[in-house]
Amino acid sequence: MMHDNHRGESRKTPELLSAPAVELADRGKSERLVSLDAYRGVILLLMASSGLGLAQVARQFPDSSLWQFLAHQTDHAPWAGMRLWDIIQPAFMFMVGVALPWSVAKRRTRGQSFGRLFGHALWRALILVLLAVFLTSAWSKQTVWSFSNVLAQIGLGYPVLFLLAFTRPRTQWLAACAILFAYWLAFALHPLPPAGFNWQSVGVPADWPHLTGFAAHWDKNFNFAATVDQWLLNLFPYEKPYVFNAGGYQTLNFVPSIATMIFGLLAGEWLRSDQSITGKLKYLVLFGVAGIVVGQASAWAGLCPIVKRIWTPSWAIYSAGWVTLLLAGFVAIIEWAGWKRWAFPFVVVGLNPITLYCMWQLMNPFVRDNLKRHLHPQVFESLGTTYAPVLERVLVLLVFWLVLLWMYRRKIFVRV
Repeated sequence: MMHDNHRGESRKTPELLSAPAVELADRGKSERLVSLDAYRGVILLLMASSGLGLAQVARQFPDSSLWQFLAHQTDHAPWAGMRLWDIIQPAFMFMVGVALPWSVAKRRTRGQSFGRLFGHALWRALILVLLAVFLTSAWSKQTVWSFSNVLAQIGLGYPVLFLLAFTRPRTQWLAACAILFAYWLAFALHPLPPAGFNWQSVGVPADWPHLTGFAAHWDKNFNFAATVDQWLLNLFPYEKPYVFNAGGYQTLNFVPSIATMIFGLLAGEWLRSDQSITGKLKYLVLFGVAGIVVGQASAWAGLCPIVKRIWTPSWAIYSAGWVTLLLAGFVAIIEWAGWKRWAFPFVVVGLNPITLYCMWQLMNPFVRDNLKRHLHPQVFESLGTTYAPVLERVLVLLVFWLVLLWMYRRKIFVRV
């Protein structure tokens, strides 16, 4: 994940990773769904915080259950399972789907034809993929053709999502189910590793807790998607042949991720409907609970493990349940209860997500070094060396937020 090359200024909200102006039909007036911007802002701040350094601090308190819990939740699960940090990417992609109905509606009111709309969607997808490659390559000697970055994943699946936005909800549900089933089947039919396989040859340590039984079809770096990447990525120029991804992430993750975005599309269409706000909340809660139950049940039944790093179908469904409940919480607090002022810091971020994402990927060292240069060489140790990682990330994030605030005040929004 990493930089922005395709930028522009506009007095309108970015349409891909930000929600356009939204109307609450049941209130009888045009009003922005602040909850969507706040939701997106919280997710981006979590991503850019890099865990606030809590894992580093926790090492100083090995006997503290609280610190160990915080460290556990601010890191990704090594493989199967879910932690708080694993929710960030599906929430990010889910919001792309939520925003799409308003984006399409706004462009259609301008009289744009379907051909022009689809051409714009293809251009947007291409820019996202190339931006992802650029960011991934920022610290390398040559271009790194990797597509597991969240922007690349969105770009690869976006044209499909766009086309589905012109179909009925039933078609969208069927498409999501078909995608997840086909992806599940591809993994299930992929052969298991032979006896005595050298796992170290694909970057898996000897003490790795392998999945067993049928779930072994989704083991790290020996699965359908890993095999595809060993062919696909070696079509691009590399310093040395591609063998494996150290984290187990794969290009084909974008396929089940389309289902994640479709679930967001369905939620967005429901939020844009003429239903009452309470009716919308009931639907979101029902959808969220159902997703958690179905995803967890498929894992417990041994049909498919919950693995975020390869976006297993059970993970797509399970995580969609959690992010939908999270969205429902924001809608309930901000739109239904009317508590909006507290969300302003998050709205500032939610309206310029691409900007924060690129700053986070490219400018961390620059901002950190300049804070030390202009404030004090030991500025991050102001609360003691133990908490230096936390203060460093807080101050860097504050600088980023102030940049976004400056842009917000001047109605400058980066569009992709």
